[in-house]
Amino acid sequence: MTDKTAKLTLPSGDTLELPVYTPTLGKEVLDVTQLVKNGVFTYDPGFMSTASCESKITYIDGEKGTLLYRGYAIDELASNSDFMEVAYLLLHGELPNEEETKDFLAEINNHTMLHEQLAQFFKGFRRDAHPMAVMVGVVGALSAFYHDSLDITNPEHRRKSAFRLIAKVPTIAAMCYRYSMGFPFIYPRNEMSYAENFLNQMFAMPSEDKRPDPVLVRAMDRIFTLHADHEQNCSTSTVRLAGSSGANPFACIASGIASLWGPAHGGANEACLRMLNEIGDVSRIPEFIERAKDKNDPFRLMGFGHRVYKNFDPRAKVMRESAHEVLEAMGCQDDPIFKVAMELERIALEDEYFVSKKLYPNVDFYSGIILQAIGIPTNMFTVIFALARTVGWVAQWAEMISEPNQKIGRPRQLYNGSTERAFVPMDKR
Repeated sequence: MTDKTAKLTLPSGDTLELPVYTPTLGKEVLDVTQLVKNGVFTYDPGFMSTASCESKITYIDGEKGTLLYRGYAIDELASNSDFMEVAYLLLHGELPNEEETKDFLAEINNHTMLHEQLAQFFKGFRRDAHPMAVMVGVVGALSAFYHDSLDITNPEHRRKSAFRLIAKVPTIAAMCYRYSMGFPFIYPRNEMSYAENFLNQMFAMPSEDKRPDPVLVRAMDRIFTLHADHEQNCSTSTVRLAGSSGANPFACIASGIASLWGPAHGGANEACLRMLNEIGDVSRIPEFIERAKDKNDPFRLMGFGHRVYKNFDPRAKVMRESAHEVLEAMGCQDDPIFKVAMELERIALEDEYFVSKKLYPNVDFYSGIILQAIGIPTNMFTVIFALARTVGWVAQWAEMISEPNQKIGRPRQLYNGSTERAFVPMDKR
């Protein structure tokens, strides 16, 4: 893995030779684990220059606009596969054959139902509670109901927990929505696909027997696929850090959901939709474009460019196709907000300012449009993200647990507080 070293001269004047690892893809990595033995740490806020783990699951090249799941390009998977195939790929490392697909789906379907007492658990929340707050609580509570799969050292327990999480999170997500609306809970229907089943649990009514529109099902399946994993992002790192302590998988995934809830991480498509509503009408677009170009104006166009992808977001091309299909299927082309979105898209792809800065529409721009067109409220957008990302979190957690060199996470710090001082009694302060 390594055949060269880098030399580092310490403040003491000593010289260390650090192993240099060459990955199959990406930048070379310096092994700094021996620094602590020599009395020094590295300082890297946000861990932007630190590889926190070794992984075989997902690879991103932000400069080239590349996202690979187990070596497969994301646009090829989203165009030619479905979410359950992608879930199998992330978990097992290879795409499934027909028999493996059949067995995988059968096991997922075996776990879609929730323990009936969990339905009562929802009554402990206010109807107007944010659905992400409910998701954190209910997913974390799964460990109180499924005691038979909590031994993380047992491969069979890890496998069963993985299937339970992937199967039950859509049911929980749909229940969050229906509880807030006062609608009766809809049980899973295992003859439906994963995405169709979710949409059915979201919007079906006992008074009628109507299946979700196939166009919407396909769009939802693509949203799940495109958000399934994204390397060592904030929530994935949270799951790994929580898991490094030996915490059960339900608690670890709940920690990932809590991390995703942060507006800097999982709220981008919701922020994008708020921006479209703020603009309100196509006639106001020039005003906001000028504001976006003004360095002294705090306004920023949400849904354009990406902090990781310095080129075109590879997920956006497929999502754009689905967005236009959904808008046509739902007859939304004349809606003022969607007109604003489509005009902004046109400008961003043609205007020299946006093209030169590579501020292309990203996946959040299109996913927000799709979710609103389907009828999903904005406070559920991050829940959909968490639903999709559960597969990636589970795969990353399982990989970490099976790693022979895995240790509990314990970041260091650059301490700038007071030096040791004597305690002062109350009457002398």
